[in-house]
Amino acid sequence: MPSQVKPHVRSLLPGDWLILAAGLALVTGLWLQRTDSLDGRVIIRLEGRPFAEASLRLNRVIQVPGPLGESQVEIRDGRVRVAADPSPRQLCVRQGWIPPGGAAVCLPNRVAVENAASGYDSLNY
Repeated sequence: MPSQVKPHVRSLLPGDWLILAAGLALVTGLWLQRTDSLDGRVIIRLEGRPFAEASLRLNRVIQVPGPLGESQVEIRDGRVRVAADPSPRQLCVRQGWIPPGGAAVCLPNRVAVENAASGYDSLNY
């Protein structure tokens, strides 16, 4: 049987190809936006006000100047923790890596670190 072009492909007009390309571009854009929205964010607050917001993708250390001194917030390998804090009991440092959706609060220094990444793909009721 000889190879034949299917009749419905041959009947597509230039406008049809344009709509098909626009639809493909829209689906690709929405998919890319969804993967960017899944990118975890770290929100750092100083005295209750937003001090900094950063991505979990970039390894870095953020210095937060609190009333007692500087706190160091470390972001490494998609995780976040308070690496150093001048508070006397070091509770937020001992907490370690903050789980997705969790937070660490250094009360004497008035610094709060929130891991705004979602720990769930979906929720079922």
